[in-house]
Amino acid sequence: MGGSHAHRAGHDDAVEVQRGPKTVLLASLALAFLVTVVGVVWLWPDGEKVDDLSQDVQFAAPGVTFPAAEVLEVEEPCPDNQQAEGCGTIRVRVSEGEDAGTETTARGVPPDVLESDLQVGDSVKLIRTPPRADAPDGGATLNYFGTVRTQPVALLLLVFVVVVLAVARLRGLMALLGLVFSAGVIGVFLLPALLSGESPVLVGMIGSAAIMFVVLYTTHGWSLRTSAALGGTLAGIGLTALLGSFAVSSTRLTGVSDDGSRVLSTFAGDLTFPGLFACAIIIAGLGVLNDVTITQASAVWEIRAAAPAMSRARVFASGMRIGRDHIASTIYTIVFAYAGTALTVLLVLRLYQSPFLDLLATEEIGQEVVRTLATSIALVLAVPLTTAIAVATLPPGRDPDH
Repeated sequence: MGGSHAHRAGHDDAVEVQRGPKTVLLASLALAFLVTVVGVVWLWPDGEKVDDLSQDVQFAAPGVTFPAAEVLEVEEPCPDNQQAEGCGTIRVRVSEGEDAGTETTARGVPPDVLESDLQVGDSVKLIRTPPRADAPDGGATLNYFGTVRTQPVALLLLVFVVVVLAVARLRGLMALLGLVFSAGVIGVFLLPALLSGESPVLVGMIGSAAIMFVVLYTTHGWSLRTSAALGGTLAGIGLTALLGSFAVSSTRLTGVSDDGSRVLSTFAGDLTFPGLFACAIIIAGLGVLNDVTITQASAVWEIRAAAPAMSRARVFASGMRIGRDHIASTIYTIVFAYAGTALTVLLVLRLYQSPFLDLLATEEIGQEVVRTLATSIALVLAVPLTTAIAVATLPPGRDPDH
């Protein structure tokens, strides 16, 4: 009888110990949610300002349209990339617009497009320039603009959705809904807020937190396990923001590395490009960070379920062994992903035969190295943080014989 009372008292003490970290975690998440909502309201973009910027930036000159056309004949690429008669063009039938039904020769087709297996029957986009008053024939000019890829991309998207639903079922459906929500946050809040001149780092942090609050709970369910993963994810977002801001500042990166950046610098004068790059670092590391934190939280709970009598210290040690393996594979993922996106640049720089330290001085390589290192450091630190949060909020251990 006395042993039973002692056992019950010990169990009650363990429950009280567990309630403390659980209460702290849930209170912290509630506070973070409140800060996120306030941040979204505070940083909500100025729609009129974004619309004014959009009106100032025109993709094409007034009157220029982009009608679709069907390929009727494909000429061979011109030798030495020099335009000449009978080569480097495609014969098309215009499918829409003022010239619908007209057959014409579209010029300005890059040699790589002609060599990419463009075939008769494919759809292309033309750029139609209205006739000029001083033109001899007074007709509009139709040149090649791009290849229509709607159908194959739609097919790939359909296959992606079907495979996700077939394999992951309800969890996959919730992940797809979370993906749609994430795209909505980026399109409706994050991008317009950046164009409105709001702090890029704050916008990146608030936007990322808003995405994670919805995505984690809708995909993985409302549970203490998910809350622990969310706590680790939010901590990782904060670390990425701090490391990214410090790295960009200390390396003197400008954030301007392509034509898109130069267009923005011309029309969106309120943008700070170093801050914009720091925001890009936060967004770039979000998916991998979420993967690591949810895996760590799930691993800790599974260890507890498999070994209910194991102490929290041993659960933490076991969880970290899993985490170290995950860190190693995830770092490879980050490096290979960035190497793949920058493969063309890397090939060009390889031809230069310059030492790596010299190449590091270029904006393109400097950005990729800083992005990789900043996100990797935050990722590594998020593993023990998430593991500690999950272990602290675990249900109390028990003797499996009772």
